[in-house]
Amino acid sequence: MSLVIKDLTKKYAQQLAVNHISFTAKKGEILGFLGPNGAGKSTTMKIATCYLPSTAGTVTVCGYDVQTHPLEVRQKIGYLPEHNPLYLDMYVREYLQFMGKLYGLTGQHLQQRTKDMIDLCGLEREQHKLLGALSKGYRQRVGLAQAFIHDPEVLILDEPTTGLDPNQILEIRQVIKQISKDKTVVFSTHIMQEVKALCDRVVIINLGQIVADKPIQELALQEEQRIIVEVATPITEIALAALQGLAEKLVIELIDLQKVRIRATQATDIRPLVSQWAMQQQLPLIEMRKEETTLEKVFYELTR
Repeated sequence: MSLVIKDLTKKYAQQLAVNHISFTAKKGEILGFLGPNGAGKSTTMKIATCYLPSTAGTVTVCGYDVQTHPLEVRQKIGYLPEHNPLYLDMYVREYLQFMGKLYGLTGQHLQQRTKDMIDLCGLEREQHKLLGALSKGYRQRVGLAQAFIHDPEVLILDEPTTGLDPNQILEIRQVIKQISKDKTVVFSTHIMQEVKALCDRVVIINLGQIVADKPIQELALQEEQRIIVEVATPITEIALAALQGLAEKLVIELIDLQKVRIRATQATDIRPLVSQWAMQQQLPLIEMRKEETTLEKVFYELTR
C-alpha cells in the first residue's frame, strides 16, 4: 500500500480532532476523503504530509514513517493544501522551477518537468504572468502543477477544484484521472459530483471518526434500495410485522398511517415482494417509487 494510516489520533489541548482512524490507499486508486467541516480531514492530510505531528498512531507513505523519515516522505508525496500558498511576486514558470529545485531537480530534467507541468495543467498562455495577476482558477492550476512537479508516487489534494468554473473543473478532473493511472491520489471535496466522477473508493469521516470506507459503487447502491410505498387504507401493526418478515435486513419507517419508507441493505429488488405483501394484507397500493439516488443523502445520513 502506498499510504497506510493506522490508529491515528490528534488532540489540540482538550479537543480530539482525529480519533483512532485507520485506512489505506493503493497505487492506481483515487480515494475520496470526505466529511463535514471540522470532521478532521485537513488535520489528517497535514499529518500525512509532515506538516503536523500526530498525538498517537502511525502514518507511512511508500514504507516511510512520517515521524521518523519525514524527508523521504516529502520526496514521495505531492500536496495541494486547501488554502493554496503561492509567492505572488513570482512568475508562473519561475515559481515552478523554484519548487522543482527544492525537490532536487536540476538542469534538463528540471526544464522538462516544468514544461510537462505547464502543458498538463493548461498554463501555456499564463506561464510568463505574475502569480498575483492570475485568477483563482489559474492559481489553483499552478498549485496542482507544483504538487506534481517532482513526479511523486502519492498525491494528496485538499479540495483541488475550489474556485474553479465548470469548464476548469472538468479539465482538472481529466488531469487527476490521467495522473492517477500509476499513482495514489487522495483528495477531499464537498462536491458529490466530483466523487461520482473520479473516485474508486470513498472514506467518510465525521467528528474525527471514520463512518464509512467503501467502493463508490456500494455507496451508490445504498441509496438505490430505498422505496416509498403508499396504500389506500391505514397500515396495521400486523401488516407492518408481515412487511418486516418479507426479507432480511429491512429498515422500515412509518411516515404516516398509509405510507412507509423501506430501505433494503441487500442488492435484491424488493418491489415485487412489497407488491405481494400489499395484496396479501388487502392494502390497495396507490404508489411505490424509488427515492432519488444521491450521494448527498448518503453523506447526510452518515454525518448528521
